[in-house]
Amino acid sequence: MSWQTYVDDHLMCEVDGNPGQQLSAAAIIGHDGSVWAQSSTFPKFKPEEITGIMKNFDEPGHLAPTGLYLGGTKYMVIQGEPIAVIRGKKGSGGVTIKKTGQALVFGVYDEPVTPGQCNLIVERLGDYLIEQGL
Repeated sequence: MSWQTYVDDHLMCEVDGNPGQQLSAAAIIGHDGSVWAQSSTFPKFKPEEITGIMKNFDEPGHLAPTGLYLGGTKYMVIQGEPIAVIRGKKGSGGVTIKKTGQALVFGVYDEPVTPGQCNLIVERLGDYLIEQGL
């Protein structure tokens, strides 16, 4: 299965079987910042944004004072799971980032998708990739 298929079929899927309800954007990005696959709506990010995200996984709390930036958009860092998941919030939307052995799985959402729904979609794929050694 191609990486793009993971994004298209597993991240940009319908949420809870509701037609038209899906993540706003999604991507799988290598730890080095290389794009493995992304939705057409995924923001163009800066390398330093991925570097900051990776540093936060190594040093939980690193992004808390400044916020998490993705494509120039600032998200307030909210609870996550140290070394595993970073969650960010901006208005009624947000982002969930799951770290696997080799990649970062991103999901960006806006209403009517809820933070919990985004977390479930992103973390489920991330956990699967971890089980596969990726």
